[in-house]
Amino acid sequence: MNDPLLSTDHDYSGPAFKPLYTTRVAVTGGGSAHGRATGRARSSDGALSLELRMPEELGGGNPGPNPEQLFAAGYAACFHGALSLLARRHLLDPEPITVEATVALGRDPADGGYQLRADLVVSWPGVDDDTAGPLLAQASALSPYAKMTRQGIPATIGLALSQ
Repeated sequence: MNDPLLSTDHDYSGPAFKPLYTTRVAVTGGGSAHGRATGRARSSDGALSLELRMPEELGGGNPGPNPEQLFAAGYAACFHGALSLLARRHLLDPEPITVEATVALGRDPADGGYQLRADLVVSWPGVDDDTAGPLLAQASALSPYAKMTRQGIPATIGLALSQ
């Protein structure tokens, strides 16, 4: 089962990074506490538009999504996609796969700032450990979110010029 539409084999085009997809999300408004912003997150295409809220554990009072939940959703979804691709390649049913991400925000003991920790737990009923284990390892190598949690990512932070 080597469907090119489901394959990453042909996405690599050489030594330079070549974006396959780019998105932009802006967060505006709201207040902050604990170094945490509230306000509105909106993607440039409008597909994502939501109010960010401070978790109750950090003093927030209004329920709503927060950055850790958004990261957990992205991480779980990305890993789920990679594992599902590999399952199909091995003629296994990806439908029962569930990937649960746990993301924790805490103090970084190295500098007193903040740090994230993330864990994934995969449930795949009907597939034994000897089959699932190697596919989880391959999915970890294939998933850019998993790679990011291991290695970090190239990132820049800049200031927009005032107009």
